[in-house]
Amino acid sequence: MKDSSGVMMIPTAPWPQDTAPDPAKQEDAVRLPLLAGFGLDVLEDDDELQRIVRFAAKLCDAPTSTVSILEERRQWFLARDGIEERETDRSVSFCGHAMLGDTIMVVPDAKEDPRFADNALVTGAPKIRFYAGAPLITSEGAPVGALCIFDSTPRPDGLTEIQEQGLKVLRDAVMRRLHARRRDLVRDAELQRSQEKLGALADSIPDIAWAANAEGEVDFFNQRWYEYTGLDHSTPPDNETARSVFHSDDQEAYVDAWDEALASGQPFEQEFRVRRSDGTWRWMIGRGVPVHDSAGDVTQWFGTLTDIDDGHRLSESRDLLARELSHRIKNIFAVVSGLVLLRARNRPELKDFAEELGEAIRALGRAHDFVRPLGSEKGNELRGLLNVLMAPYGIGEGKQVEVSGVTVKLGKRAATPLALIFHELATNSAKYGALSREEGRVTISLAERGDTVLIDWNETGAPGGKVPERSGFGSTLLDMSVKSQLDGSMEREWGKDGLKVRLSIPAKSLAI
Repeated sequence: MKDSSGVMMIPTAPWPQDTAPDPAKQEDAVRLPLLAGFGLDVLEDDDELQRIVRFAAKLCDAPTSTVSILEERRQWFLARDGIEERETDRSVSFCGHAMLGDTIMVVPDAKEDPRFADNALVTGAPKIRFYAGAPLITSEGAPVGALCIFDSTPRPDGLTEIQEQGLKVLRDAVMRRLHARRRDLVRDAELQRSQEKLGALADSIPDIAWAANAEGEVDFFNQRWYEYTGLDHSTPPDNETARSVFHSDDQEAYVDAWDEALASGQPFEQEFRVRRSDGTWRWMIGRGVPVHDSAGDVTQWFGTLTDIDDGHRLSESRDLLARELSHRIKNIFAVVSGLVLLRARNRPELKDFAEELGEAIRALGRAHDFVRPLGSEKGNELRGLLNVLMAPYGIGEGKQVEVSGVTVKLGKRAATPLALIFHELATNSAKYGALSREEGRVTISLAERGDTVLIDWNETGAPGGKVPERSGFGSTLLDMSVKSQLDGSMEREWGKDGLKVRLSIPAKSLAI
C-alpha cells in the first residue's frame, strides 16, 4: 500500500504469533507482489540467515534446515544447511503447506501422511520422513515460506517443547531480517525520490547549483553547469574539473577563499571568471553555505554560481567614469585656487583672504581625494580623513596633532563639511592657538555614545588663551556645517591652554 505521495506504507508490528495468515493475502495474485517488495535476491546465503538455519538444525538435532521462500513455480532456499540444492519445484514443497498454518507444522512420518506419501522428496532424495516448519508471515499477514528442519528418519514424538519454542524464536528472527531488508529498500527508494526531486529542483533554477562533501570536494553540479560550460555530462563533478574552466588569474584567490571557508566552517563567497561554452570569460560570484550536524561538524556544502558579468562590467564603466569625474573635480579645485591667488596678486589688501580661501579649497580637495580617490584605495573612515587633513601639521605621537579613538564609518557626503570644519579649526589654531607654537599640541579623540559620535578637539600650549571678542565668518561656517549639514551640535570652551571643542554628530549623518 502507498500513501498519497507514492511512498510505500509498511505495517510496523509483526504478524501475531500462532495466527494463520490473512486469507485475503494467501492468493499468489496478492502474495507475490508483496514478496517481491522484499528484494530477497541480495539475502541469498546471508550470513545472519545462515547462522539461524545452522542453529535450527542443531537445536532440533536434524541434518537439514532451510529458510524456504515460495514463489510462483519454485521453492527457493534463501539459506540452507545440510543440503546442496538451491531450489525445488513448488509442487513438491512441504513448506507451501506449512506457511498457511497458524503454528509449526509437524509431520512425524511423511510416508504415513496422505499429503506427502507419494511426494518425490519422500520417495526420492532427500527421502524426507520427518519434517517441522514454522510459517514465515509478513507484517501484512501474507505467507511467504517457512523456516524448516527435516530428517530421513521418522520421529513419532515430533519436537520437544524447547525445540518447538526455539524454532518459533528463530522464525521470528528470520522475519526481522526480512523486514529489515524491506525497510532498507523502502528507505533507499525514498532517498532516491528525494534526490530526484532535489535534482529536478536544482535543474530548474537559472543559476548553477553545486554540492560538495565535508572535505570540500565537489560531487554535484546541476544541468545549468553543463549547459553553461559546455562540459560533457560524463565529466566527473570534482574540484579539478571545476577549476579547469576558472580563469588562471583568479585561481589563487579562489583557492585561498575556499580553503579559508573550509577551515572556519563559515559561508564562502568569491568572484572569479568562468569560461563559457562559447569560449568567452565571464565574471561569476560563487557562494556556498555549510550544513552542520548536531555536534556542529560540517557534513556538506551547498552553493550557487551566478553570472554577474553584465553588472561587473557596468560597475567597471561607472568606476571609470567616477575616476574621470574625480580627476576633473580635482582639477577644478586647483584651477579655482589658482584663480583666487592670481586675482589677488595685484590686490595686496586681499592677500590674506586669498591665501585662507586657497587653503580651504585645497582642504576640500584633500577630502574629496580621500573619499573619491583616483587610485584604488578609497577611504571610508573618519580617522583616516582627519589624518589626511591634519597631515600638514604633523600627525602622530610626539607630533603636534594626535588623532585617537573609535573607528567611525564615513560617507562621501559627510566628508565635505567635515573638511571645512577641521580646516577652519586647524587654520585658527595655526594663527592664534596651539599650532602657532612649536610646543603647542592638538588632540582629536573620537568616541561613541549610543547613536551619536563625539569628536573632541583639545588644544594645549596655546599663547594667552584670549577669548575672541566676536564671531567671525569662520565661526559661522562651523555652526552652519555642523548643524545644517550634519544635523549635529558644537560646544566651545576657551581655557588657559587653548580652545576645546566638542562636536556631537549622529552616526547616520557621518555614514552618508
